[in-house]
Amino acid sequence: MSYLVPSEFVTKMVDAGESKIYMATRDTLIRAYMAGAILALAAAMAVTITVQTGNPLIGALLFPVGFCMLYLMGFDLLTGVFMLTPLALLDRRPGVTTNRVLKNWGLVFLGNFAGALTVAFMMSFILTYGFNTEPGTVGEKLAAIGESRTLGYAEFGLAGWITIFIRGMLCNWMVSMGVVGAMISTTVSGKVIAMWMPIFLFFYMGFEHSVVNMFLFPCAMLMGGDFSVADYFIWNEIPTALGNLVGGLAFTGLTLYTTHVRTAPKRSL
Repeated sequence: MSYLVPSEFVTKMVDAGESKIYMATRDTLIRAYMAGAILALAAAMAVTITVQTGNPLIGALLFPVGFCMLYLMGFDLLTGVFMLTPLALLDRRPGVTTNRVLKNWGLVFLGNFAGALTVAFMMSFILTYGFNTEPGTVGEKLAAIGESRTLGYAEFGLAGWITIFIRGMLCNWMVSMGVVGAMISTTVSGKVIAMWMPIFLFFYMGFEHSVVNMFLFPCAMLMGGDFSVADYFIWNEIPTALGNLVGGLAFTGLTLYTTHVRTAPKRSL
């Protein structure tokens, strides 16, 4: 069967969350590192396409290729484990504790960040021939993105911080739907189609993804973006990650689990 009904794939979601918590530290870090690196390459490609064509729609249409590749290879993003691992805790799987969930999040964050940072350095190096030339239009675009999505939010104070948080929520609502999409089909083509749609939506709408930003902002700083590391964390990464956590868990994980696993009693006629 090429399609799993919701009661089946939601059980797979809980199983996946449990398996990630019990995964060896080495494997968690490797899978997170590769996920961060691949997603960073996809972001670099999308920005390049947008600059070269002048059409952000084309970049957004092609960006999901990175997400599809990393999930087909079994790699892990922070946004995905934000949604999956708490379900194993909620389902009272043996040995699953809050501390183990938090440890998994920390390891995946470190792996994602290391992978994204590696690609940020590589892209900065090749755009400047080893930091010996000006970065060109793509590098300038990356620097501008970094400034506008840190200092641009800071300009509005608390309202700006809340705006990033909400954009992070909306982002991982869609991204976590992509994670679920990888589970609802048993064919590669079905998985890709189900993943592609929500990832395209989040990227084109300019929502905030914590792992994509792990590439964009370090790369923007290397390309001459006029903002600090503190600006990046306070005015983007922290509210984005918190929004990703709330959005993925509340809008996708808990809703699917509640209505397809812990269903309410049927009404009597």
